[in-house]
Amino acid sequence: MTARLQALRSCAGERLDASVAAMSSYFMAMMLLSGGRFIRDKSGAPEMRPASAASDMVWGILAKAAFWMWIGLIVFGFYKFHWSQPVAAIMASLAVNALIAMRGPQRTWPGLSILFCAVGLMAGITVLIG
Repeated sequence: MTARLQALRSCAGERLDASVAAMSSYFMAMMLLSGGRFIRDKSGAPEMRPASAASDMVWGILAKAAFWMWIGLIVFGFYKFHWSQPVAAIMASLAVNALIAMRGPQRTWPGLSILFCAVGLMAGITVLIG
């Protein structure tokens, strides 16, 4: 009986560890995607855009993909997790946006936004697959 109880506890512990890892990736993806898209939206001035038209186009595509992945992760979060966890992730995303807005325009924003969008998309895909 004791060995069976230990096996059940071990199995539950592994599932809990996997759930915590999935939530960490979920939160990180939500914040990165939201921050990357927010920076793109707030960089309307020509001096805040990349000099190359091709890189500006790639940045735009990444930002749109980040927005749609963010929406998809919200839906996925309500399907997969308890309702409070996607709500917390949305609130954390909005907090990241507020932090970026308080910081004001920076010359490094385009590169940072591209990085946020790319890493957020990879993390989002990992969350959806895993």
